[in-house]
Amino acid sequence: MAPLESSSSQLFSDSTFDVYDCGTLAGTRVVPDPPPLPGTSYGKQRSSRNAKEARCVHDVPEEVRDCWNRLFLEGYQADVRVSTDDGSEILSHSCILGIRSPVLRSMLEEARVEDGFRNILISGVPSEAARVFIRFLYSSRFEQDEMKKYALHLLVLSHVFSVPSLKIVCTDQLERFSLAPDNVVDVLQLARLCDAPRLSLMCTRMITGDFKTISLSEGWKVMRRANPSLEQELLEFLVEVDTRRQERAKRMEEKKVYLQLYEAMEALVHICRDGCRTIGPWDQKLKGSQVVCKFPACKGIELLVRHFSACKMRVPRGCSNCKRMWQLLELHSRMCSTPGTCRVPLCRHFKDKMRHRSKKEELKWVLLVCKVLGSKGTIDSVLKARKISPLKPIGA
Repeated sequence: MAPLESSSSQLFSDSTFDVYDCGTLAGTRVVPDPPPLPGTSYGKQRSSRNAKEARCVHDVPEEVRDCWNRLFLEGYQADVRVSTDDGSEILSHSCILGIRSPVLRSMLEEARVEDGFRNILISGVPSEAARVFIRFLYSSRFEQDEMKKYALHLLVLSHVFSVPSLKIVCTDQLERFSLAPDNVVDVLQLARLCDAPRLSLMCTRMITGDFKTISLSEGWKVMRRANPSLEQELLEFLVEVDTRRQERAKRMEEKKVYLQLYEAMEALVHICRDGCRTIGPWDQKLKGSQVVCKFPACKGIELLVRHFSACKMRVPRGCSNCKRMWQLLELHSRMCSTPGTCRVPLCRHFKDKMRHRSKKEELKWVLLVCKVLGSKGTIDSVLKARKISPLKPIGA
């Protein structure tokens, strides 16, 4: 076979091959875009490029990909020998390797020519991993058992030779099949070295989710000695995650309280306007104690109203249950939009009392009303909360 010219333009520009760069698993599953890292905009920056690569595989007919796969397996008209550390050789085509990888293109331009073949070396990985890598460059295909076995090696090769489509596949394979508490620390360090942010994020989440077990693993102990800065970063992230979890739990608890207040307001209006079971206005026919009420807070409000009407305690601070009832009545008056026809006791009285409140105290009540209305999450309640809110909208 005649040796190729050393000119890069002749080596790659005159090729009649049509190589498709496909960026997903071999015709089966489109790998989703990686989620954004905490506090960064990585996902926004790369999502469009990854989506473009993911769509490419669907445009390639299966027959064409079969041809590329056969071209690799048969080595027809090969002009490159890829050597590995154990002395194995893989026959390849310079045009394919150069188009798929800019790093391989540079290596081929500088490679020596012997007997019509350009010779390059892929070292540091098993020969079978190198073979899977070269085959992927041809057809984006692989055997599942080979991918599981050499996923880490292929991740390194995808980074070293700048093949982003293979990196996406390796990330997905490792995430679905290989991550475990005993190897997640090692995979995390490799992911950071290979610029695989999705895999790095998945590893970090696994570590924070099962920190007690993983911190006792051999990988963690080695990492503490070799990379103490990474340990510090993970511990800080763990503290941050725990803080966010506590804040989320606190917000959920607050929302639960506001929702209970909203239900109490509904039950109070229901009792005073329609009556419920054994309590209600004088002009309404009561339904009896056997009827099931649709308002969950009705029973508690009924007991509170009965106590409020019968309590004889007369002390400066008053009865705690009566104080709670006074607060509920005032909260209702602030939420009520029809004080003229409202049948809840003292509704108009509290409306008039608002005028004598201090601005600071008034603001507290207004914020409480907004949070109670917002807890229900309905369109009407949200619009009403916005109307009451003392915070002016942007641009107002």
